[in-house]
Amino acid sequence: MHYQPDTSDTFHLISNVLGAPQALQALAPFADTDADLMQQVLEEAGKFVGQVIAPLNRDGDEIGCRFDAGKVTTPPGFREAYQAFWQAGWPALAAASEDGGQGLPAVLEAVLYENLSAANHGWTMAPGLLHGAYECIKHHASNELKSLYLQKVATGEWLATMCLTEPHAGSDLGLARTKAVPQADGTYLISGTKIFISGGEHDLTDNIVHLVLARLPDAPPGPKGLSLFLVPKFYPDGSRSAVHCERIEEKMGLHGSPTCVMRFDEACGKIVGEPGKGLGAMFVMMNAARLHVALQGVGLLDAAWQKADAYSKERRQMRAPGRGKTAAEADLIAEHPAMQRILNTQRAWIDGGRVLAYRTALELDLLKHHPDAERREAAQRWCSLVTPVIKAAFTHQAFHGGSDCLQVFGGHGYVREWGIEQVLRDARVAMIYEGTNEIQAIDLVVRKLLPDGGAGLAAMLQDLCAELQAQGVPHSHLRTQVDSLGALIPALAAASKDQPEPPFWVAEDVLRAVLMALMHWAWLKISASTPPAASARWTAPAQALQNWVLPEFDMRVAIIKARLG
Repeated sequence: MHYQPDTSDTFHLISNVLGAPQALQALAPFADTDADLMQQVLEEAGKFVGQVIAPLNRDGDEIGCRFDAGKVTTPPGFREAYQAFWQAGWPALAAASEDGGQGLPAVLEAVLYENLSAANHGWTMAPGLLHGAYECIKHHASNELKSLYLQKVATGEWLATMCLTEPHAGSDLGLARTKAVPQADGTYLISGTKIFISGGEHDLTDNIVHLVLARLPDAPPGPKGLSLFLVPKFYPDGSRSAVHCERIEEKMGLHGSPTCVMRFDEACGKIVGEPGKGLGAMFVMMNAARLHVALQGVGLLDAAWQKADAYSKERRQMRAPGRGKTAAEADLIAEHPAMQRILNTQRAWIDGGRVLAYRTALELDLLKHHPDAERREAAQRWCSLVTPVIKAAFTHQAFHGGSDCLQVFGGHGYVREWGIEQVLRDARVAMIYEGTNEIQAIDLVVRKLLPDGGAGLAAMLQDLCAELQAQGVPHSHLRTQVDSLGALIPALAAASKDQPEPPFWVAEDVLRAVLMALMHWAWLKISASTPPAASARWTAPAQALQNWVLPEFDMRVAIIKARLG
């Protein structure tokens, strides 16, 4: 069974729950982007994903990428699908019109990549970095580099890479040793080895734009000594750069995406931005990527759920407990409480995750375009605080919740025939790349919460409560959670002044507690915005959230308090 996007659910969350069309039309660049246009884009995207990309998923996994003498061949159909993808304008959905894009809201791009990841995660890795590379070049590159590369990247005609990691430098990029030697003509010769480079070499596009972190000869040690450089596979005159793919990794999953070891042998490149500020420029890419990785998690969990839900409605076993079942349905495993608990709980995670991820994409547009400085500040606060939470939470849930969905199949889930085991293998890496989930928790607690004693988080959560209050939505339980966090974070900040370790011990617990409050808010919004005629679809996951998800909040708070003594 190929993945099929459900655009009706998605549009309901975007339009009715989040009110995105109205919020976006109030911004000058999106004055003409009404609900009808957004729905049309989502429907066409769903058709393309379901008909063109999803059918390639099995071959992508089983045949995979092939490496031969420095060249990488992608699985059958991948190149043709990618050419159709960029020529139809999908990579350029949210890029500015002056750069060859369509100038549409970020939330539509978010839904597109969620659907793509659910349908074919390996294939989607190729265009997954385009938006971040586009933003990086647009905001940091020279006019010369922009004229050569910006539109090609914006439209997706050329793909891009993010060359950060080295064999000895993973999460700590300050250890990177790749060298950049300046030349008399203003160029730089880049030398070094980068590993884990997604799409470092492939046959999908005619050129590849490498964005590379490297160190100038006089640079200080650590992250402040890193600069960013652009090195294309082919230069404008058609000559090839001294960038070589040494091998591709044999991986647990994502066989349709080549993960490359790249060697730069005095490859000629040009600097992006200012010397010594490469990490800041690269973070433009990384922050964009983290939202998309969160969406990968949501999409992959939905892919697992679709398979498990369909199977549960076909598989017959012993009679389910309870009364009121007809003979025809009483032995379907979909009727068993244990299976309903799994399916409804994962549905709660998917729908809540969508609300939080789509809200983040919406806040990105408000941050860029809202005329009111106070509203832009609130948008910045949301993106800063919520992005690490959803990246960690939904990549975790894609793997662990996907494993629960596999359980619905029993022994059939463990064999390849049904395809759900591939979802788990493909999903596992998302907990690691673009900053491990442990790094996300540390980022949230140590960099975002402790410096202001949790004031920013408290303000954001109070704003969410005020939204519900304005809608007339009862939210006393959420208010209790917000008050608890409001007391807990300052206590953690106070303890950390004398003891540096406690925040690191409980970083994951803090992130999960914040997540529970956000999931609670998301589902209060869903329940309040769903018309009675459609409530049957949403009632069971809403109840599952209350029964099986939100109790985690009290557990996490208890762990934090115990650690603080």
